[in-house]
Amino acid sequence: MEPSSPRKLGSVQEEGFGMQPQRTVDLGLVPNLWHSNSSLFRSRRPPSALGNSEKQENLSSWIPENIKKKECVYFVESAKMTDAGKVVCECGYTREQHLEEAIKAHVFQGKEWDPKKHIQEMPTDAFGDIVFTGLGQKVGKYVRVSQDTPSSVIYHLMTQHWGLDVPNLLISVTGGAKNFNMKLRLKSIFRRGLVKVAQTTGAWLITGGSHAGVMKQVGEAVRDFNLSSSYKEGDVITIGVATWGTVHNRESLVHPMGGFPAEYVLDEEGQGKLTCLDSNHSHFILVDDGTHGRYGVEIPLRARLEKFISEQTKEKGGVAIKIPIVCVVLEGGPGTLNTIYNAITSGTPCVIVAGSGRVADVIAQVAHLPISEITISLIQKKLSMFFQEMEIFTESRIVEWTKKIQDIVRRRQLLTVFREGKDGQQEVDIAILQALLKASRNHDHFGHENWDHQLKLAVAWNRVDIARSEIFTDEQQWKPSDLHPMMTAALISNKPDFVKLFLENGVQLKEFVTWDTLLYLYENLAPSCLFHCKLQKLLAEEPERLACAPAVPRLQMHHVAQVLHELLGDFTKPLYPRPRHSDRSRLSLPVPHIKLNVQGVSLRSLYKQSSGHVTFTMDPVRDLLIWAIIQNRQELAEIIWAQSQDCIMAALACSKLLKELSKEEEDTDSSEDMLALADEYELRAIGVFTECYRKDEERAQKLLIRVSEAWGKTTCLKLALEAKDMKFVSHGGVQAFLTKVWWGQLCVDNGLWQVMLCMLVFPLLFTGLVSFREKRLQSDRPARVRAFFNAPVVIFHLNILSYFAFLWLFAHVLMVDFQASPSWRECIVYCWLFSLVCEETRQLFYDPNGFGLLKMASLYFSDFWNKLDVGAILLFIAGLTCRLIPATLYPGRIILSLDFIMFCLRLMHIFTVSKTLGPKIIIVKRMMKDVFFFLFLLAVWVVSFGVAKQAILIHNENRVDWIFRGVVYHSYLTIFGQIPAYIDGVNFNPEHCSPNGTDPYKPKCPESDTTLHEPAFPEWLTVILLCLYLLFTNILLLNLLIAMFNYTFQQVQEHTDQIWKFQRHDLIEEYHGRPPAPPPLILLNHLQLLVRRVILKIPPKRHKQLKNKLEKNEEAALLSWEIYLKENYLQNQQYQLKQRPEQRIQDIGNKVDAMVELLDVDRMKRSGSLEQRLASLEEQMAQTARALHWIVRALRDGGLGSEADAPAPAPQKAPEEQDLVPGSRQKVEDGDDLYHVNARHLLYPSCPVTRFPVPDEKVPWETEFVIYNPPFYTAERKDKAVVDPVGSSLELLSKISYNTVDGLVDRRSFHGPYTVCDGLPLNPMGRTGLRGCGSLSCFGPNHALHPVITRWRRNQDGAICRKSIKKMLEVLVVKDLQSEHWALPGGSREPGETLPRKLKRILRQEFWPSFESLLKQGVEVYKGYVDDPRNTDNAWIETVAISVHFQDQNDVELKRLNSHLYSCDPEVSFRWQVVDRCIPLYANHKTILQKTAALFEAYY
Repeated sequence: MEPSSPRKLGSVQEEGFGMQPQRTVDLGLVPNLWHSNSSLFRSRRPPSALGNSEKQENLSSWIPENIKKKECVYFVESAKMTDAGKVVCECGYTREQHLEEAIKAHVFQGKEWDPKKHIQEMPTDAFGDIVFTGLGQKVGKYVRVSQDTPSSVIYHLMTQHWGLDVPNLLISVTGGAKNFNMKLRLKSIFRRGLVKVAQTTGAWLITGGSHAGVMKQVGEAVRDFNLSSSYKEGDVITIGVATWGTVHNRESLVHPMGGFPAEYVLDEEGQGKLTCLDSNHSHFILVDDGTHGRYGVEIPLRARLEKFISEQTKEKGGVAIKIPIVCVVLEGGPGTLNTIYNAITSGTPCVIVAGSGRVADVIAQVAHLPISEITISLIQKKLSMFFQEMEIFTESRIVEWTKKIQDIVRRRQLLTVFREGKDGQQEVDIAILQALLKASRNHDHFGHENWDHQLKLAVAWNRVDIARSEIFTDEQQWKPSDLHPMMTAALISNKPDFVKLFLENGVQLKEFVTWDTLLYLYENLAPSCLFHCKLQKLLAEEPERLACAPAVPRLQMHHVAQVLHELLGDFTKPLYPRPRHSDRSRLSLPVPHIKLNVQGVSLRSLYKQSSGHVTFTMDPVRDLLIWAIIQNRQELAEIIWAQSQDCIMAALACSKLLKELSKEEEDTDSSEDMLALADEYELRAIGVFTECYRKDEERAQKLLIRVSEAWGKTTCLKLALEAKDMKFVSHGGVQAFLTKVWWGQLCVDNGLWQVMLCMLVFPLLFTGLVSFREKRLQSDRPARVRAFFNAPVVIFHLNILSYFAFLWLFAHVLMVDFQASPSWRECIVYCWLFSLVCEETRQLFYDPNGFGLLKMASLYFSDFWNKLDVGAILLFIAGLTCRLIPATLYPGRIILSLDFIMFCLRLMHIFTVSKTLGPKIIIVKRMMKDVFFFLFLLAVWVVSFGVAKQAILIHNENRVDWIFRGVVYHSYLTIFGQIPAYIDGVNFNPEHCSPNGTDPYKPKCPESDTTLHEPAFPEWLTVILLCLYLLFTNILLLNLLIAMFNYTFQQVQEHTDQIWKFQRHDLIEEYHGRPPAPPPLILLNHLQLLVRRVILKIPPKRHKQLKNKLEKNEEAALLSWEIYLKENYLQNQQYQLKQRPEQRIQDIGNKVDAMVELLDVDRMKRSGSLEQRLASLEEQMAQTARALHWIVRALRDGGLGSEADAPAPAPQKAPEEQDLVPGSRQKVEDGDDLYHVNARHLLYPSCPVTRFPVPDEKVPWETEFVIYNPPFYTAERKDKAVVDPVGSSLELLSKISYNTVDGLVDRRSFHGPYTVCDGLPLNPMGRTGLRGCGSLSCFGPNHALHPVITRWRRNQDGAICRKSIKKMLEVLVVKDLQSEHWALPGGSREPGETLPRKLKRILRQEFWPSFESLLKQGVEVYKGYVDDPRNTDNAWIETVAISVHFQDQNDVELKRLNSHLYSCDPEVSFRWQVVDRCIPLYANHKTILQKTAALFEAYY
């Protein structure tokens, strides 16, 4: 970035990466830097956040201890003055701004000012919250840090104390620091794309933080996003790293104990040469070096911080990736070029925004050109086009720029140029993500790691569009097993789009879901999930301790099954069995595989290591669906449900789970979401069942009662009933099935009068009055009778007739025939009741599903009508007991009379089967609830008025019964018009009351005057109370009750039909399993059952009509049919969605937007093409004019001239601005350069020396390079006996003999004699920008040896592996611990030695002679110069590469070699690696390896 104020050239402020020496950071110095997020034992809710005051206290104590600032401790007057004419120190601060000790500073008196000595660190005094005055209430964070602060401390501050989430991506925005102009369209595209990529990927934006230049552009982009986005989208993290000494108004930020908040004024007019902070950034890191007004102080710390963050690993969903970093460049000056160069050198991808100006445009103009065409003259021309201040570009500066731009363009895989409208490229976010993927794709990896890394990035960013366009292409064929780790990550991270993408690309859930995977998924449930809380509660109650089985984690699948069993209900069997002790290794996952952190294993190891005992679950789709549903993940569950086989059962189970979870969910919003999702799955079940019912009614009804092994051996119908899915149960198909069950073997079109007639006169059955479904019953008379009387509809009506007879007989006994001793009619009533008791007992103990007595009792008493039956029976027994005792005969009759009422109420349940009465009974039941609420309100008024009335009228009434009458009874009757006559004193009559309350049949007289015989109480008060009481009760409360009834009626009336159809099932099921004989004849059936159960021990059987277990083949065919119709349902849903008006409008809008973009792109292409053609035409015309001018001059001189002098017409070509069209020019690779590249890198390895920049055109010694003045460097070596002299002394160097064998050193070159100039040899490949010996051993050629040890890659059968028909090789490679690349086991040799040092480090000494003989038998594949970064003008490396190939796997020498491979140095490792062009090998070694592969015609 460029400075916002004029300053001395070269001290410009630039954003970006600075190439600083790497600083090793001890993470252990920062306590609690890492927190594992994969622990099993998390609380359901995150711990409550600390209060603001407690947070501030923690911050106020932690920051001064760990973060420092810098202060000048010695005041030395500078020659410079402030704008106000004040004297300043060498540090730039005035005398008043120094500490008192600095002004005195007797210790340093008389010494020159030295920043290393006179600037010291002290605890920082500026940190806390920052608020920009007058610019809203948005609160940011800030801290003043020393420029030497470790990056780990700053990172800890951001993630732990500031609470920032670890980013998925780091975007470093760099460019001009001065305000610059951009095209409005480009500015809009840049802002929108930058914020989009930051928001969608969870990235951090890092800028310079000031309110100018590119930082201002980024801030305004964030501001626009915050204004237009909802609160759910989250804030964009924008971190400004600025120089403390250049911040205007920084005094307001100084608060030794922290500013909470500190108010900052953004004053652009008064900032002068300083800069203001940008108000749209969320966090500020203000870097302090103890000076004032010096820009660029923050660049080294920012570079270290960005590098540190990019080296951190983020683990989410079981997949750990290093945080990727990208540099985005807008405009910029010389400092920006350095930033880009440093970024490209360190392997960071850069996105250049073309059209933004200056450096960005210069690079964009030449990015597509071959390196050979990027010349000094071209760069000078481009600089003059985009820079107005050309006077700053000296010849050496232009040469330096040319060299840097060549190096930048040479690594095209790291360079992306974003051009507005280029090939439809309209979004910056796409360009940024594509740049990262392109860099990753071109980065060398072993095997499949490259594509894996790209996919990890795409999943971490949650950009499925990038994955579709950039990763899942024809270039790479993905195996389903390769996608399993990322599938798990996508599931855990809740990224349904990626789950759908993986399913589309071949992932089979049956192969994906193993016990280990499923357990891992449950281990990583969201901490806020209610199911997670229930699991933890269950584990806390688990009696087994972890110490009993340390190798087994506490959570196992039977724990999950136990919680699911509680949610689904006891009518289901556990979905996952409790493992036997021998099965635990199969059903559980070792702890190291579960807890993945930054040092842990990857998800891929989960699949690799568990492959030996992979066991698949019964129904993997069911398992994943449950896992998604219990976390209320709607989109994920929808995708998985679409893959299910038993989809109706799955949808109903989801509805049941969600409804049960919503009851326990504390969060109201989550509970409502669960209920809405439950309704959605009920509708899906209805939709699929409708498709099935339309296709085949009989098969659809089979689906209702099919026993599903996968869902706990239950049925769809039972699950729908337990989930209270009324819409599903009221479906026409379900009701038709229930009606079919209700009529039994009878045809459903029989009239009820026909059935009733046959019930009364059963011989009519043989006349054909009623019809049966099965034809065989028409001829078999006994079977016909049995089928008729076993039909639930017949059993029901027989029981109704029996019940009416019982009630009639019971009433007759109570009113007419209740004698002192029971009559025969009364004995029949007792016998009848006994049969009812037996039937209720049978229902209580009837357990065909094996639930157990306690569960059956719970289910029995959960029904209100069963409670009523038990109550009526117990009351009858109590009345009968009293009736049989002569002394209590009358109380017994009273009790039996009350019991008769309860038996009559039982009729309401019987009539619920009626389509007419059933809904009305439901309404009455609902209104009864309203009455109870109303009675509570009424009781308040009744009691309050009654007590007040009684206290005013009556004095000291002691009779409790008359108190109750006065307070409650009379007050209640007053509501209905029975007003007491004496309450107003008008109809007072002393004869109607008892003066002293002694008459038990008269109330006590009210307060009265005994002499005048007139009431003494205030009549006016009692009248007022009576009026108010009647007003509130008669008018208000009664009308309220009517309104409540009306509301209940309207509300229930809409769903009455559904409720009736739902409750109809219970009655049908009851009479379906009821014995056919009515009471009291039912005792015969009970006697038969007693014999079968108790004596013969025959277990109960459930009738197949309500629960049917199909054969496997039949069940498979039925499920396949269901899947087919489910696909039809989903297609219809998709079609209906597209036909919605709002969807069609949206589709039309998208098409219009796409058309407008295409038109814009076409317009820009046309205009660009026209400009190119005009420029080409102008160039042709100019050439033609010069040619004609030469002809005319030649003719004028009287001679024809030579042909060589004639200018040739320029070939027609597009100008340099034209993009490289694929296929128009062959791609230029790094290895295609004509000159050495690594030997000219500006930074010499392992030392602070910088080379003189040498562009490609100046490499040959023959090319004149007047300003060439490289530094001289020769490293100090420990073993001086075997190296050439250090220094540039000609006397010492003159003793060296070149182009010959000089003692033990062979100074002959493989390329022939080389030139020696001024006593120093010249590199035969040209200039390198550095003189001397560098870090090499001797001047001239340094000979090396690179053995290429290969063997054929073989499979388990011993056959040679092939790829693209060619055989595959394996090569022996080695790697130093500090290096990122692998290498061939070769290198320099000690003088007089045969084997290189690196090879000796991995071979045992006893094998050295044998290997020397192998080298002699090997084939030479390369001999010559090596482009090494250690080369200089006077010293270079030459090597001989010898291929040592083992043709046979049983080769004795190969076996000996493998047995003698041993790394004696712990910093060196080795491996046999498959030969491939993407393996991470040094470039020079890859060239040798390629030649070796070509030698054997092997794959490369």
